[in-house]
Amino acid sequence: MDTNSRHLLVEYSGCDTAVLDDLEAIKSMMQRAAVAANTRIVASVFQPFEPQGVTGVVVIEESHLSIHTWPEYGYAAVDFFTCGDGTPEAAHAVIREALRATECEKMLIERGLNGRPGAPAKGIRMQSHTTERPRSTDGRLHVRRAGARPDAPMS
Repeated sequence: MDTNSRHLLVEYSGCDTAVLDDLEAIKSMMQRAAVAANTRIVASVFQPFEPQGVTGVVVIEESHLSIHTWPEYGYAAVDFFTCGDGTPEAAHAVIREALRATECEKMLIERGLNGRPGAPAKGIRMQSHTTERPRSTDGRLHVRRAGARPDAPMS
């Protein structure tokens, strides 16, 4: 049994507030993201909140993709956990574009056992931590890797 998995946590800011408060748009986006990530959808549950916001989860055979939105702040928190061959980065690309986020902070974590019965677990290991921001008006993103000085230029 292979328990190796990847967990992508993303904070999106500067998002389109109308999208963040649109239940059907969020549901469609999350399902498209799961398909783009090469995962198999089992079920979906989404709930709007009053006065605003949406929360939801897409259950996939490989685990889940979840979201919670705060339209009043232009912010969404997304969580993509997959064991198997799913590609969370592909889901992120779909979500970033659909939300029209101006900034994204991503943390990719590896999880799971080492695959041998009785052997100690590998534990949780951070693979990467990055921030994406627009470089200029052309919409290209710059990326700052974790550990870089806050005043260091972004690539």
